[in-house]
Amino acid sequence: MKLVTFGVLLFALTFCGLSDRIKQMSGGGNSANTASANGGNTSKSGGGVSAEPANPSSSQQAIIDGGSGYVWDDQGLSWRLPTGWKRMDVSKTSFNYESPDNAFLLASVSDLGDNFPMDTSLQAYYDQAMQQLKSGKYADVKMVSIDGIPGVEFTEAPPEGKDDVRRHQWIGYRRYLGNVQQLNIMTSTKASNFAKHSDDFTAILYSMKASK
Repeated sequence: MKLVTFGVLLFALTFCGLSDRIKQMSGGGNSANTASANGGNTSKSGGGVSAEPANPSSSQQAIIDGGSGYVWDDQGLSWRLPTGWKRMDVSKTSFNYESPDNAFLLASVSDLGDNFPMDTSLQAYYDQAMQQLKSGKYADVKMVSIDGIPGVEFTEAPPEGKDDVRRHQWIGYRRYLGNVQQLNIMTSTKASNFAKHSDDFTAILYSMKASK
């Protein structure tokens, strides 16, 4: 339970330190949104960084193909999870599953205003993640499009303690049923368990399907 609580806390901390920057970059939230032209999905962020299509390795594709499908009806999203993963909690805004050995999928959706600058915000996340890559907090950062939705994918560097939480996360934006939404999809487990689930985590993220 401590691992879950800490994972949720990390989930929330992702948003810290970006709101002021996003407001500055967007000029108060009135920035034009290129993503809205094609239903909220675009291959580039506001700063022009191309999002590469999700490309699972052969071993990750095997995990996807052999997994079980789980649908989040409230949000029109679904994932394929490895055998043995079970539901923790599902609500209108969160979708949480866990493995038998305490690895987690923690998905969250936030509804935003119609004029929310999706591209500007995505660029801000990418810029911050690149800074954290340089500082050693993250081991990998890239812009990845999953089922047509561009987002920032990043993996934390190994923490000091073997029981400390390490996460692999993707953040993107879409327009769904007339609303702008942020999708925050995180997989996590303790550091000593991370290598075992590394391919699982990528497979889970890349397996996401979204209703258009």
